[in-house]
Amino acid sequence: MTTSRLLMIEDDARLAHMVQEYLGQSGFEVTHAADGEQGLAQLPLVQPELVILDLMMPGIDGLEVCRRIRALTTEQSRVPVLMLTAKGDPMDRIIGLELGADDYLPKPFEPRELLARVRAVLRRRAETGSGGAGSRTTPVLRFGSLEIDRDARTVTVGEVQAELTSYQFDLLVAMAERAGRVLTRDQIMEAVRGRELEAFDRSIDVHIGRIRGAIEVDSKNPKRILTVRGVGYVFAKQQD
Repeated sequence: MTTSRLLMIEDDARLAHMVQEYLGQSGFEVTHAADGEQGLAQLPLVQPELVILDLMMPGIDGLEVCRRIRALTTEQSRVPVLMLTAKGDPMDRIIGLELGADDYLPKPFEPRELLARVRAVLRRRAETGSGGAGSRTTPVLRFGSLEIDRDARTVTVGEVQAELTSYQFDLLVAMAERAGRVLTRDQIMEAVRGRELEAFDRSIDVHIGRIRGAIEVDSKNPKRILTVRGVGYVFAKQQD
């Protein structure tokens, strides 16, 4: 069995040791970095498949670390980021998602929930990146000038590549595969997360806003992802 490499950037050494032991028992190799600078230095060395990132740290905080990861010009700019936030502070969660985090988990958390979320993120990437998306016959979805390559995990509008996080890419694919169908937020999250995790929050709206900013000509007047008031969203079949 292939071991998945994770990088945990966390200043609480006791918590990091607990996570290393717990996830290690489930087949994950967890490298710990004690602060943001160490974490950024370890990123190209470890080449992790997922980063567990604490929000509140001395020196540069998790938001700045996430911003710097997404600004990289290497493949590591696309690594999924699971952010650990203070319990009950929605603004931290929203800002983190807007900066490019794929998911969040409030502290304190149950190790089993962390494990479930890590597995869900890695499963989504494996399914969308290795041909496991159900009955699809081609890896490329095209809607006018919008092109979604599920194998390469890239999105282009005309000749311009859109910048999306791993989670946002998976959301876009889930909606595009169901083009023309009105989907509730829970249906969209279920399609991406899988049935073993519940919809813990309403952060779907934040991610949709980010996707619109990347693929719409005018994100304030969207033509690709339409809001159905009181229900959810629909990905338009006919696009320019």
